[in-house]
Amino acid sequence: MPARFLTLTDVSELLSISPAQTYALVRSGELPAIKVGGRGQWRVEQNRLEEYIDRMYAQTREFVDAHPFGAEAGAATE
Repeated sequence: MPARFLTLTDVSELLSISPAQTYALVRSGELPAIKVGGRGQWRVEQNRLEEYIDRMYAQTREFVDAHPFGAEAGAATE
């Protein structure tokens, strides 16, 4: 059975970002997480990470649609 919760280190490795960037995503609320245990270790639920990734794909698609590749080059030659 796959793990339900991931450590911030696990998340940073999966997203290929630094642990500090992962911590910033969690602290900003952009990536939902919980604190567990006596030492308050952060954990990210696997499905929350998948939802975050889906949101980033959607935001990227919106950006690409709003800023078509090559649009700047076409405007510069007119």
